[in-house]
Amino acid sequence: MDKDAAREFLATLLNKQMRILTTDGRIFRGSFKCTDPDTNVVLAQTYEYRQPSERQRAEAAEEATGPSVKLDLTSRFLGLVVVPGHHIVKMEVEQFVSQMRSTAGIV
Repeated sequence: MDKDAAREFLATLLNKQMRILTTDGRIFRGSFKCTDPDTNVVLAQTYEYRQPSERQRAEAAEEATGPSVKLDLTSRFLGLVVVPGHHIVKMEVEQFVSQMRSTAGIV
């Protein structure tokens, strides 16, 4: 992909909701604003989601009555964040069926 095509692709992502998974297991969900040559990503209106701690997992396992344990991610609102590119494992654009273009001409 040449630089012009890459810029055009990034322009299509502006202001879209993104989910970014980082090397430490956190998930950042926010509106894509920009990136830089070092692959750092700026998100606005961002929420951070974290896995439960080992202590929380152990407590939930002790209280469980069955073979499975269900725990929720903890979250907090951060606002405007820069996610360092070297910590990004995966990036996803959040799209719902109502936002996707139909190739068959059906809306």
